[in-house]
Amino acid sequence: MPVTLQSLSDLPRLPFDEVIDVRTPAEFAEDRIPGAINLPVLSNEERARVGTIYTQQSPFLARKLGAALVARNAARHLETTLADKPSGYRPLVYCWRGGQRSGSFTLILRQVGWQADTIEGGYRSFRRLVQADLYEKPWPCPVVVLDGNTGTAKTELLPLLAAEGLQVIDLEGLANHRGSLFGAMTAGQPAQKGFETALAMAAAGLDPSRPLVVEGESSRIGQINIPAGLWAAMKTAPRLVVQAPLAARAAYLTRAYGDMIEDRARLDATLRLLAPLHPRERIEGWLALVAQGAFEQLAASLMATHYDPRYEKQRGRFDDLPSHTVALETLGPAALAAAAPELARAAHMLSAGR
Repeated sequence: MPVTLQSLSDLPRLPFDEVIDVRTPAEFAEDRIPGAINLPVLSNEERARVGTIYTQQSPFLARKLGAALVARNAARHLETTLADKPSGYRPLVYCWRGGQRSGSFTLILRQVGWQADTIEGGYRSFRRLVQADLYEKPWPCPVVVLDGNTGTAKTELLPLLAAEGLQVIDLEGLANHRGSLFGAMTAGQPAQKGFETALAMAAAGLDPSRPLVVEGESSRIGQINIPAGLWAAMKTAPRLVVQAPLAARAAYLTRAYGDMIEDRARLDATLRLLAPLHPRERIEGWLALVAQGAFEQLAASLMATHYDPRYEKQRGRFDDLPSHTVALETLGPAALAAAAPELARAAHMLSAGR
């Protein structure tokens, strides 16, 4: 009997050994139920081929071809990935809508003797739960924003605050992007749907009575949009503000962006993207600093002339919100660890005073 998902918090409690996604690799790569493995019963190309026959020739011919392909691929999975599964194995199977692909594969698994079930509505029903939690409901707990100028080590402070007992979500980690023009990571960003699934699952595990700390962001992290529910909470949240001297921030950024520094061509190309916003002489000066290997000087100049002025303008929108400022002279591991308890106490205080 198909399993009906009532909420995202249902997933960890479902009595199954494994979740199997039988959609194509392309569908799986975009987003999937967390923890699922991909055993496609149609490849990307096979699904496209069946779809073309369905629309251009005959639904009957498409179903006949699809059945043959599903059986062939199911046999391969039985002989490989599933070959060592015990007699009591209980998988939960889903496809896009909980229809033919998952139903066909589940039938084969049941013929083996396994207790296989499907998800009612498939991935689409799971996706609706994600969308409802992020776009239709208020954020489930109070939010405190960890703020500060570029280079104040906010991302490194998040796990230290978690160690102090605060709830924390690293949005840049979920988006695999450091949040600035220079913030792209080599592995690339997830799809928007994948980011939303990770965020919704993190939100489902939050304690509504305790504050959540997130790093101050714009509404967009690289190519990823922050969903409406969280963004609305962030815009009205009290703020923990970290301050540090320009030299300390430049030293920190030089350490944090080592991957960018090692790729001089990428760094040059990124600096040139700022040309519409700055005089040609300034761009050329930054490129000259790259050629000289003067990366702390480059970081300091970028912050002083590009990032800090823009941050000050953006911060003006939040001047009337409650805040607590912590000033640090250095941003090394010891200084950040020493600052974490004060920031944690301030987060609780700000949350309680909402």
